[in-house]
Amino acid sequence: MDRPASFADHRFLGDRRTQEVYDLDEVADEDAMAVVLEELIESGAPTCFAPDSLAEARNRGYRLRTV
Repeated sequence: MDRPASFADHRFLGDRRTQEVYDLDEVADEDAMAVVLEELIESGAPTCFAPDSLAEARNRGYRLRTV
């Protein structure tokens, strides 16, 4: 699975619409994640975190979703 070019250096990618965060290093089903990423990028609602950590995502109200 290739990461979106604009988020190539980020491990955690969030969806602002659902307040969910995806760990791009821990993907169980790459085909399903590719579909999720394509839809997320097309929606214009992806976000990343600084620092790039799950703790920071949770601090902003995001919850982990596994794919």
